[in-house]
Amino acid sequence: MSQDAHGPGSPNDISEDVKVLHSMGYAQELLRRMSGFSNFAISFSIICILAGGITSFQLAFSSVGGAGIGIGWPVGCLFALIVAAAMAQIASAYPTAGGLYHWGSILGGRFWGWATAWFNLLGLLFVVASVNVGTYVLFVNGLGPIFGIDPASLTITHQVIGIALITLTQALFNHLGIRATTLLTDFSGYLIFAVAIILTIAMVALAAGPLDFGRLFTFTNYTGDPGGGVFPEARGSLFVAFLLGLLLPVYTVTGFDASAHTSEETVNAARNVPRGMLQSVIWSGIFGYVMICSFVLAMPDPAAGAAQGGNVFYWLMDGVMPGWLKTLLFIGIVLANYLCALAGLTSTSRMTFAFARDGGLPFSNALRSVSPKYRTPAVAIWTTAVLSVLVTLYTPAFATLATACAVFLYISYAMPIGAGILAHGKTWTSFGPFSLGGAFKPIAALAVIGTVILFWIGIQPPNDKVLIITVAMVVVLGFFWIVLENRRFQGPPIGEAIRRRQAEIAAAELALGEEAAATVVEAGKA
Repeated sequence: MSQDAHGPGSPNDISEDVKVLHSMGYAQELLRRMSGFSNFAISFSIICILAGGITSFQLAFSSVGGAGIGIGWPVGCLFALIVAAAMAQIASAYPTAGGLYHWGSILGGRFWGWATAWFNLLGLLFVVASVNVGTYVLFVNGLGPIFGIDPASLTITHQVIGIALITLTQALFNHLGIRATTLLTDFSGYLIFAVAIILTIAMVALAAGPLDFGRLFTFTNYTGDPGGGVFPEARGSLFVAFLLGLLLPVYTVTGFDASAHTSEETVNAARNVPRGMLQSVIWSGIFGYVMICSFVLAMPDPAAGAAQGGNVFYWLMDGVMPGWLKTLLFIGIVLANYLCALAGLTSTSRMTFAFARDGGLPFSNALRSVSPKYRTPAVAIWTTAVLSVLVTLYTPAFATLATACAVFLYISYAMPIGAGILAHGKTWTSFGPFSLGGAFKPIAALAVIGTVILFWIGIQPPNDKVLIITVAMVVVLGFFWIVLENRRFQGPPIGEAIRRRQAEIAAAELALGEEAAATVVEAGKA
């Protein structure tokens, strides 16, 4: 029975979802009430073209100028779509919270799934951290002067306090239940569309002169000083500079795994999760392209814009927009960034919950607990909120956080995809309703190759710390796996372990109480 035929939250859809979840050895502890649109909206909100598309615009424009936007954005988005398509097939077969960890374990073995989980968790923490840094910076520079705040007088201490307060409220909304989060992320989806459209129209309408579309396909090497030091090391090769600029689309169009992480809260998950991932990438790619192209077209002087470095968007807004419109747009942009990080915290907490459910984390018993009242993983929510703030203490620079986010997330995407190539048709023979058929292996291979190239791009100066973090993480993971986890960690249940878990599943659902169970039924009737 399809959700489309009977409306979101059909009782039969929910019962089938629960049956699938039980067959994988897990209880229906989280509240399943997200519709297909809500599942799309949470990924669309995390991608948020008003976040990465604005706060990291300089990464492409200060590399090769307009061509970094006109050509670089479609190239980066095509890569993201290839990755999303490969993930969508796996998500359709295994619709569980913390999906990537589960996929990696089933397709590649315990160690592969365990390592995937850690890369994904760190990448998701960087998502929340980097977007909240961007939210703080946008508020301070775009709206701060209205409140008498001088951005130049603020220190890193002010930033940490501001980010902590922002994250605190996001954690509170997440704690109060998926209803509150869904309402906010649904609203965020509409808000992103509306603000992006208004911003684009305003840029084009208020541009000083005739629009020069040739700018979008003109390569100009702005690495080094001409680009405001965004890439402090001048590159002699335009091709290398172009590759560096791909950080803009790849960082922006990431986090779509949120659709998978909320699988256990989504109705008809096997169909709606892959659809949510793919549609979030496609619509973000289209609307984001039109929006950032308008930035290039509206610039009074591209060379002067590139020289602004990270200040380019504020410089452009000051030069093009009247004061009242600039203020209104900045309000919408800051709010969209706030909701982007809120959705990111939702995704991160579900990944933490799922990994802890199988004993993969320290203090797993606490991190896997679910609030009977709100049906949310409360301890996981607050723990990930605190960690996301702490991450900003080590890497306060936005560009480094953004790059680390993209690198770690795409590594975690590529790991189960790579395992899927080897397992496809062998140990992996049961597929969900969404399948690429014979195209899976070549698409998956392109996703893995693209991730290797992305890693090389991501460790170039000034983001050298990303390499240090990656190497340190590989060493630490290897050490702990050999010394401890190889014997202790069992991974997600398979085979006989699933049958043995049925009594635990019943007890876990019973522990939520009859009121909680009734809530599931009522959600199904909604």
